[in-house]
Amino acid sequence: MDVLQAIVLGAVQGLTEFLPISSSAHLLIVPKLAGWGDPGAAFSAVSQLGTMLAVVLFFWRDIVRISWTWLRSLWTPELRHDLDARMGWYIGIGTIPIGVAGLLFKDLIEGPARNLWLNSVMLIVFGLLLLLADQLGRKKKEVADLNMRDGLIIGLWQMLPLIPGASRSGSTMTGAMFLGYTREAAARYSFLLSIPAVVLSGLFELRVIGEESGVPLGPTLIATAVSFVVGYASIAWLLRYVAKHSTIIFVAYRVFLGSFLLTLLSLGVISS
Repeated sequence: MDVLQAIVLGAVQGLTEFLPISSSAHLLIVPKLAGWGDPGAAFSAVSQLGTMLAVVLFFWRDIVRISWTWLRSLWTPELRHDLDARMGWYIGIGTIPIGVAGLLFKDLIEGPARNLWLNSVMLIVFGLLLLLADQLGRKKKEVADLNMRDGLIIGLWQMLPLIPGASRSGSTMTGAMFLGYTREAAARYSFLLSIPAVVLSGLFELRVIGEESGVPLGPTLIATAVSFVVGYASIAWLLRYVAKHSTIIFVAYRVFLGSFLLTLLSLGVISS
């Protein structure tokens, strides 16, 4: 991987991590179409640290407030009904499913699941699920309406994007909207819920940076830096966009891209 590839893939990671279009799929698709080598699941996980730094900086006030209130609630009973204290529990419990599944299916995720046929189908399937949630969801609930049940259900939806092509942000937003949350509330909670899972995933994969069979150090650092800049801008844009618009633009893109890739695969233009 050279510097140009690192910059392109970092920009792709930063742009697609927070938009509901699947960063893992795009980090597989872009190199395929460009004739580059597969950067691998480890590269994807480590470069996500750049986008996670972006979300941490964007929501740092929320993170500090939630963490501090949750910690104090452990010995101050009257704080336990506070939204911030409850959010700490919801995010923690909602992270458990993806953590357990990620460890159990690690080899499958990093191997057979990195298949372009599967990614293409998942782009379409989860795009249509996002459309259903947007159209059928009541979109009445706000972040303040979160409860333990909803937090766990959304956490289970976050587990689905271990299948490349599903999209972590898209799946959690889909789950939240099916539960009746507004698009903006679904996106905001999706960002907060992503932090523990993706940071832990990235830190876990740091062990292979620089190894002969692992991801190269220099290009990975460049990609991570680029993904941070692009990711920060993506968060700000998406929150403004979903407050006033439906998700149909993302659904249309996913269905088009998935169908286009399936056509190329069927014709033998590209391989899986």
